[in-house]
Amino acid sequence: MNKKALHVLEYDKIIEKLAEHADSDPGRKMCLELEPSADIREIRRNLEKTGDAIARIFKKGSVSFGDNKDLSGSLKALKIGSSLDMAGLLRIASFLDNVGRVKNYGRPAREEDTGDSLTESFQLLEPLSFVSADIRRCIVSEDEMSSDASPALKHIRRGIMLTNDRIHDVLGKMLNGAMRSYLQDAVITMRGDRYCVPVKAEYKSQVSGIVHDQSSSGSTLFVEPAAVVDLNNKLKEMSLQEQAEIEKILLELSLSVAEHVDAIRYNCEIMTDLDFVFAKASYALEMNAIPPVFNDRHAFNIRKGRHPLIAKDKVVPIDVYAGDDFDMLIITGPNTGGKTVTLKTVGLLTLMGQAGLAIPAGDRSELAVFKEVYADIGDEQSIEQSLSTFSSHMTNTVSILKEADEDSLCLFDELGAGTDPTEGAALAIAILNELHSRKIRTLATTHYSELKVYALNTKGVKNASCEFDVESLKPTYRLLIGLPGKSNAFAISSKLGLPESIIDAARNQIDTDDQRFEDLIADLERSRKTIEAERLEIEQYKKEAEELRQKLERKTDKLDSQREEILRKANEEAREILQEAKNVADETIKVFRKAGPGASLQDLERTRTGLSQKISDKNKAAAKKQKPAEDHDILKESQIKLGESVRIVPMGLKGTISSKPDKDGNLFVQCGIMKTKANIKDLVLAFEDDDKAALKKRYGKPSGGKMDLSKASTIRTEINLIGKNSDDAIAELDKYLDDAYVAHLNNVRVVHGKGAGILRQAVHSYLKGVSYVKSFKLGEFGEGDAGVTIVTFK
Repeated sequence: MNKKALHVLEYDKIIEKLAEHADSDPGRKMCLELEPSADIREIRRNLEKTGDAIARIFKKGSVSFGDNKDLSGSLKALKIGSSLDMAGLLRIASFLDNVGRVKNYGRPAREEDTGDSLTESFQLLEPLSFVSADIRRCIVSEDEMSSDASPALKHIRRGIMLTNDRIHDVLGKMLNGAMRSYLQDAVITMRGDRYCVPVKAEYKSQVSGIVHDQSSSGSTLFVEPAAVVDLNNKLKEMSLQEQAEIEKILLELSLSVAEHVDAIRYNCEIMTDLDFVFAKASYALEMNAIPPVFNDRHAFNIRKGRHPLIAKDKVVPIDVYAGDDFDMLIITGPNTGGKTVTLKTVGLLTLMGQAGLAIPAGDRSELAVFKEVYADIGDEQSIEQSLSTFSSHMTNTVSILKEADEDSLCLFDELGAGTDPTEGAALAIAILNELHSRKIRTLATTHYSELKVYALNTKGVKNASCEFDVESLKPTYRLLIGLPGKSNAFAISSKLGLPESIIDAARNQIDTDDQRFEDLIADLERSRKTIEAERLEIEQYKKEAEELRQKLERKTDKLDSQREEILRKANEEAREILQEAKNVADETIKVFRKAGPGASLQDLERTRTGLSQKISDKNKAAAKKQKPAEDHDILKESQIKLGESVRIVPMGLKGTISSKPDKDGNLFVQCGIMKTKANIKDLVLAFEDDDKAALKKRYGKPSGGKMDLSKASTIRTEINLIGKNSDDAIAELDKYLDDAYVAHLNNVRVVHGKGAGILRQAVHSYLKGVSYVKSFKLGEFGEGDAGVTIVTFK
């Protein structure tokens, strides 16, 4: 791709922004070296990776590649058997740790996940955790080796520590003994790795030893006493031994790491590539961009495309397409109307897509692969080359005509401008006609009416215009394909206050055909706005009709479902009625047969009366069963209060309201430990006497093992005693545990808070004496910790 077009279309600014999203230096370098490709298979592969990285970020969040350093120098040194220093080995350890984190990030969340285009890259990573663990075991920091790195180093450092202690003991006795009067200060100092004491110059002969230094004034000499010379020598020897052992350990570590140089280098390549791919994904999310669809027929269709370098709150999306029905687009309209932005948007999005970047556009946006993109955009007047604006543009145009072919996209801004309008328009038409005859995809902006006529009269060439609001004197930046633009010079001048006499005089200067053409464009614009308004109105009607259709379908489905349920219940009830009738008939026959010929009429009458009473009872029960829930007084929404005690009539359960009703009247009722959905039509207010029932036994379960539903529907699984004194709290806890146990709750939570622990101790003391409590314990993490006690019943 030619560098001039990349610069003119500001592609370099895009990759600079892309590089800001990379975590590592190698990743940033790869971003800055990114260039558009002309291989459609490579483009599609790169866009697939970008799309998969976007999907992974949405699913798992971002992943960091910050420890992916340029290790090429270290790896070369290891390859030839050199030893790395502690900083170099730690960089490798940090890198391998980062590889491990990235590999974990790339593992599928579920076994059934089939993977994507990035799965193989994640799988090929080798964290070599044993290598990084060995390095970190031996090296504490960039300038400190661990004593556990080897037994020899540990032994040497122990000897150094003991020798240091002996030197301090000897010098400490000197400082506190007869020598104290000879010293400037009672301190131990170091001079050249040797322990010394500060001796007054006049007492030099009184302290036997080696002078290593003196103060700037000469009044103090730093003397190494003879008593510690051997010890200092020994300390120096052991320091040299320590350094030698450290060098030995570094060499061993380096040789160990060198065995995996190829794997580490391969990890570097994969990590850099992944950092690059996820940088593209991160940049795409920042722009709200999508991977475009690419074709090889030189046609593009950009939907709601936005220039990525214009602020989101200012950029106006455009729809622009070419290449199928026409291969050339002539864009006209007033200055600052968005013509140049349209050219740059098409060119830049094409370059971004071919570079494997997502583009800020709508779904199903389609781009074509071009081997070259040529752009002649902007004022390129050159003082150094003595070229006017026209000459400079013509120089670019000549170069483009020479190099462009069918696989090229050409963009011209104000083609033919900068010279006599008649000659400029003629040149522009000739240039465009040449490009059109060679089937080169071209977009050009112009003010010339002749080019508008050329587009109308030439097959395969289309007019387009940038919309302008004459009333507000502001461009809308909307691109209208198929309609030539009007300059609006007279309308704008009139709005700005230019006298009508001057405007009329100007109109008289325009050729009649040109005036008719401008009037025709104005009529087309008015017709377009009318059609656009009608189209929007029709779309609104279609939307409303679709909503009504969906609503009717939902209602029909609901009615069908209710009808099937009613029929099912009716069939079941019919079967029950027939079975009951058969049972009554069988019983009647059995009675009469048993009575025999000698039975009295009085006995038979009693039997008939009993059967009639049984049938009557069945009918009453059926009538009561069929009585709708609406027969009771339906609650009003104003009566619904959170915590209000209610009874669910069809279910026979009592509970408390735990949510406000929705638009359909549905709400949730807390029935003991169960939360039940009910409709407001099925609820009645409940009162205290509804639940009065005598307990069979104070600490015993109800007979038969059946749960006390009245208690189970109201009892909570938690009691809060915070803020109460111990006596009141224990009294309330006693009643609550009785009710909870009778309601067959397995366990409950007693919330007493942490505080000073007085209330907790009182609760625990009480629980120890409750016979039906199996066990109790403090809550674990997530259950309330020490502020809650979990009680389990027998």
